[in-house]
Amino acid sequence: MSNSVSSTPNLVGRKVVVHVPATSANLGPGFDTLGMALSFYDELIVEAVAGSDVVVEVLGEGAGDVPTDRNNLVVKCIDYTFKHYGQTMPGLKLTAHNRIPHGRGMGSSGAAVVAGIMAAKGLLEDVVKMTQADLLQIATELEGHPDNVAPALFGGLTIAWQDASGPRHKKLFVHRGVSPLVLVPSFQVSTKLARSLQPDAVPHEDAVFNVSRSALLIAALTQSPELLLDATEDRLHQNYRASAMPKTDQLVQALREQGHAAVVSGAGPSVLVLASDPAERLEAAKFVAEQFPEWKALLLAVDFKGATVGVHHKDDAGF
Repeated sequence: MSNSVSSTPNLVGRKVVVHVPATSANLGPGFDTLGMALSFYDELIVEAVAGSDVVVEVLGEGAGDVPTDRNNLVVKCIDYTFKHYGQTMPGLKLTAHNRIPHGRGMGSSGAAVVAGIMAAKGLLEDVVKMTQADLLQIATELEGHPDNVAPALFGGLTIAWQDASGPRHKKLFVHRGVSPLVLVPSFQVSTKLARSLQPDAVPHEDAVFNVSRSALLIAALTQSPELLLDATEDRLHQNYRASAMPKTDQLVQALREQGHAAVVSGAGPSVLVLASDPAERLEAAKFVAEQFPEWKALLLAVDFKGATVGVHHKDDAGF
């Protein structure tokens, strides 16, 4: 974190609008490495106001549950980013229109982190310059790992890893035939609980199995969607976590028996189906509607833009 402190210009009246996509991490075998951005968005409107007070309004997911003061995760991330650059966060009026379900494996916490960072980026436009590497570094510091925040920031299919220089990512474009289907239950599962169920070591043959499937998955998602069923097999995390979400495991197995490339979305409990074309996705959705009607189906596209921020200055016409 930056130790230098500089004078923050008067930002009162500056307003930003942020859109952040939902994400699905792991995608089966790509544990803590692969992630995909989905066309389902949280929207954040932030205005810098006089004084130091923070007022938060939450609409949609999390309304009545998440903090509406400085303890709000988005506000914490805005403040963290300001401090990273030696700046002082102004008073804020924040409205969050949340669509991404909380605790369902669709990257809601990563989206909140990215929303805060992007809001700070917009508020500090012309004050500090933030590179893609900077954004990923700050997001990883806040989230703890880059697999969700990378696709939320940059869109598309991302491979995330860390080396001596910090977190890094590679963005790939997904084959146009790939048609995501997300199946969302009414119940939640704690990511912390899901992670606690994994062993510290796995058999060598399981590690080799996942390496092969992860490599195959990149090929399937970018070039050969017909390989998605084989490419989404996993032995590193889904079986270990099944006891925490038996309904999720049941749905994944039922879909795979029907020939659909179903996996646990992130830490669950939502299920992601990576259909090879729109017709197959409709077949999967119909099967779920008939056999598992309690699950909500979201027919989504791959988001290729990632998080965006629009800035309105106090002297802008019409503001």
